[in-house]
Amino acid sequence: MDGPFPYVRSLSRRFDGMKWWAVLLSVLLLTVCLFSVGVNVSAQPSLEHHTVSAPADQGHDSHRVQDGGKWEGSTQGVAYSEFNHRFAGLFVLLFGLAELGHALRYQVPIWTRLVLPTALGVIGTYLLIWSDHEAWPIGSLTFEQTFFGKDPEILQHKFYGVFSSAAAVSETLRRISWARHPWWAIPLLLLGFGGALLLFFHTHGDHPANPRIMVHHLVLGIFGFGAAVSSAMVAWVSGFSEQRMKRWETTWAGFVIVIGIQLILYFE
Repeated sequence: MDGPFPYVRSLSRRFDGMKWWAVLLSVLLLTVCLFSVGVNVSAQPSLEHHTVSAPADQGHDSHRVQDGGKWEGSTQGVAYSEFNHRFAGLFVLLFGLAELGHALRYQVPIWTRLVLPTALGVIGTYLLIWSDHEAWPIGSLTFEQTFFGKDPEILQHKFYGVFSSAAAVSETLRRISWARHPWWAIPLLLLGFGGALLLFFHTHGDHPANPRIMVHHLVLGIFGFGAAVSSAMVAWVSGFSEQRMKRWETTWAGFVIVIGIQLILYFE
């Protein structure tokens, strides 16, 4: 007596899932386009002002020589910094969209719950290695000078790398149900609250565009703080109704997506 309705409902559910993946792929394609445009725009000053490039084997020190002994604000320094921000933003946007799919209760594959820890693992590994051109392990500074030195910019970048990696491990264990206690959410919360707080004081040395960079980081810090608060509500507050929990999860995902987009559009 059910007639075709069970099949219609099944097709409807599949269509909803397809719509979600269509939206996800569209946003990712748009993001890649924005990323490519940003990289090309950043490369234009290099073509206009540097007709002769240094030999490839001169390494990072050549960057200082080319621009009068100064990395911050140089063509290479700006391109390096902008690429790092946009690279991180791409993965932040990716896991933000995956979190949004879960928050809205779309029928997405179960493995999408691991997009967040995977993305954080990629970001953390990248920052630990390539966050700063002069820092360990790719630059001239030693491990001790990098992690226990007096350069606040390097220390903050490495903080993000360490806690992104730690959050990747803890969130993986939480999402495969190997760690159920709410305390396992602490690395992600520390990354959110600590990262947002550091952004209010994050500077790029004597960079000529420091005022613009500080405004950008201020806005990032505000959204980061909002993401951290909503993440804490999801992880630690019990007794919420399903509807209220859905709102907090959607808020968390929304903040993350905005942060990802802002990082992708970052420029100096």
